[in-house]
Amino acid sequence: MKKQLLSGLIAAALLGLAAPPVSAQNIAIVNGKPVPKERADMLRQQLERSGRPVTPELEKQINAEVIDREVLVQAALERGLEGSADYKNQMELAREAILINALFADFRKANPVTDAETQAEYDKFVAANNGKEYKASHILVDKEADAKAIIATIKKGAKFEDIAKKQSKDPGSGAKGGDLGWASPASYVSEFTEALIKLDQGKMTDAPVKSQFGWHVIRLDDMRPIQLPKLEEVKPQVAQQLLQQKQAKYQEELRAKAKIE
Repeated sequence: MKKQLLSGLIAAALLGLAAPPVSAQNIAIVNGKPVPKERADMLRQQLERSGRPVTPELEKQINAEVIDREVLVQAALERGLEGSADYKNQMELAREAILINALFADFRKANPVTDAETQAEYDKFVAANNGKEYKASHILVDKEADAKAIIATIKKGAKFEDIAKKQSKDPGSGAKGGDLGWASPASYVSEFTEALIKLDQGKMTDAPVKSQFGWHVIRLDDMRPIQLPKLEEVKPQVAQQLLQQKQAKYQEELRAKAKIE
């Protein structure tokens, strides 16, 4: 195959043809059938859109994949699978998916998210989160009696962190002495949140707090105004969220207009 392709290229050069030879437009010829270069180009473009750089080594893998697909497709056609009901159903689903993707791509092109819309959405986010975040620690156990005993032991001088490492059934925070890090109080279950926001800085709950996870002994280590990211840091995510909202609304509008019996 390689010798034939090379000889064809040399012949074209000698003849001074303006257009490239037909073989230059194919990756290979499998059982007499050309495998167009465009198939590899499509796979390459998909990878590039996903952010993956196409290296020379990956280029070889793409070409090999396209050739392997042609071999397998020919085998399927020889067995008459193209006429099966399963094949036809899957082809219809694939056709629908491609058309739907094309529809939304056309919609995105006609309805881009503007900088003004992104700024407005970010401003709403800032307004909704204009509060405090808390640095909390906790010890989680299964029984109320165990939690009460822990509170009593700590009040007598035992270290909160040491007990958390030994007894807390929360493996993530327990290994760190109960430290939960900085978080908005709304990120916790309601019972935990209610107890946490009532504490003074540096203080621990006087009674165990029950939640769906068990019994908590909670300590408020610190608090501060919420430190929100700047718009430049989250602009792509905000724009993507707005685009999804626009597409969802567009889909709802199309469904509402459709005559469904």
